[in-house]
Amino acid sequence: MFLWRPVGLLASHMPNLVRRLRVRLTASLSQSATYSLANMRLFAIVAVVCHPVFYVYWTEFQPQDFESVWLRAFSVVVALPMLFGRYLFRGGEWRRGIRIYWFLILIYQLPFFFVFMALMNHFDTVWALSTMAASLFLVLLVFDWLMIMLMAGIGTVVACLVYIAIGGDMSAQSETLGQLVPTYLFALLGGSVFNYKTELVAREKLAAITSAVGTMAHELRTPLLGIRSGARGLQNYLPSIFEGFDMAREHGLPVKRIRTAHYREMHAVLDRISTEAEYTNVILDMLLVNSSRTRVDESTFETVCIGRCVQEALARYPFHSAQERAMVHWNEGADFRFYGSSVLMVHVLFNLLKNALYFLARVDDGDIRIWAEREAGGAHRLYFRDTGPGIHPDVLPRIFERFYSAMPHGQGTGIGLAFARMVMNSFGGDIRCHSVVGRYTEFVMLFPAVGRDE
Repeated sequence: MFLWRPVGLLASHMPNLVRRLRVRLTASLSQSATYSLANMRLFAIVAVVCHPVFYVYWTEFQPQDFESVWLRAFSVVVALPMLFGRYLFRGGEWRRGIRIYWFLILIYQLPFFFVFMALMNHFDTVWALSTMAASLFLVLLVFDWLMIMLMAGIGTVVACLVYIAIGGDMSAQSETLGQLVPTYLFALLGGSVFNYKTELVAREKLAAITSAVGTMAHELRTPLLGIRSGARGLQNYLPSIFEGFDMAREHGLPVKRIRTAHYREMHAVLDRISTEAEYTNVILDMLLVNSSRTRVDESTFETVCIGRCVQEALARYPFHSAQERAMVHWNEGADFRFYGSSVLMVHVLFNLLKNALYFLARVDDGDIRIWAEREAGGAHRLYFRDTGPGIHPDVLPRIFERFYSAMPHGQGTGIGLAFARMVMNSFGGDIRCHSVVGRYTEFVMLFPAVGRDE
C-alpha cells in the first residue's frame, strides 16, 4: 500500500512532467537556435573549406590509420545549403525545418564525425585532441547546456553504434575511453558553466532594465489617468457650456460666438486626447507585462478558446481610427481550445497588432488578416498575416531575440516578439514567422490540442 501511493502520485503528475519537459526542450532548442543560427553561414564556410584541406593533409602529409573521403564529401554536401540559407529558407515549409536541419548538421559534423574518426584511429593523439576541439566548438556554437549535452550524447552514441556495426571492437578501446571520457565531459560541462555565468550576467542586466522600465511605467500612469479623466470630463460638459453660450447670446450678453465647425473640432480633439491616452496606457501595460517576465507562471493556466482571445484583443486594442480598425479582418470560421492564459494570449496579439499597424502605416496601404485552423491529431494554428513591406532575410532570424528591434531607434523596445515566443513556449507550442519583402509578413502560432479538440 505504501509503495502504490508514491507510484500513483507519480503517475498522476506524469502528464504535467512530460509537458514541462517538452516545454523546457522547446525553449532550449529555441534559445540555442537564437544564438547559433547567426553563425550558420560561417560554420558552413569552415566545413566546406576545412574538410577537403584536412583530408589532403591527413592522407598526404601526416597519414592516419583511417581516413574517409566519403565522410568528408558528405560533410561538405550537407553544409552547402547553409551557405545559401537566406535564399533557400525563405519559404514557409523550408523555414519550419531550419532549426532541426541546423542541429542535425551540428550533431553530424561535430560529435558524430569526430568521435567516429577517433574510434577508427584508436584515439591517437591527433584525434583525441581533435575531438576535444570539436567539443569546445559545440559549446561555443550551441550555448544552452541542456542542448549541448543532448547533442553530444546523441552524436557519441550514434558514432559508437556505427563503429560496432562495421565490426569495430569497443572493448579494445575501453581503457582509452575510460581516460578520455571524463576529460570530454569536463570540457562540455565546464564550457556550459561559463556560458551559464554569461547568461546570469545578462539576466542581471535584464533585471535592472526591468526595474527601471517598471518604475517609469508606473510613474506615467498617474498623469495619463489625469489626462484621460480631464478629456472625458470636458466631453461631458461641453454641451452644457455651449448651451450656456447660446443662452447668453439670446439675452444680449457680450459673448463671442463659437462656430459649429469649431465645436465639432473641439470634440474631435478631445476624442483624440482620450484615445491617445488609452493607447499609451495599453502600451504601458504591454511594456510592464513583457519586461517583467523572464519566465511564465503556469499556475493560472486553464483551457481557453482562441476565438474569444482574438475578439477580446480586437475589442480592447486602442486603434487610432475607424480606418485603422477596418484594416484588421478576423475570420471566425474555425475555433479551437488550448491550455494557457487568455490574458497572455491577448497581449501576444497586442504586440503583433502594434508591429503590423506600424509597418502598414509606413506604406500607407495593406491589411491584416487573422484566421485559425484546426488540425486533427496535431497542433492547431493561428495565423496573423499583414500585407506590409515584409522583413528582410538578414533581419528575420533575429526578430525573436530579446531587445532586438528592426524599428528605427526609439520606436521599438525589442521585447514584444521575445515575449510572444516565451508565452507560446509556455503553452507547449511555438510561434514562427515567414516573410517575403514587399509582399507579406506572416506569424504562425502553434497550439497543442486539448480535450475534445484533439
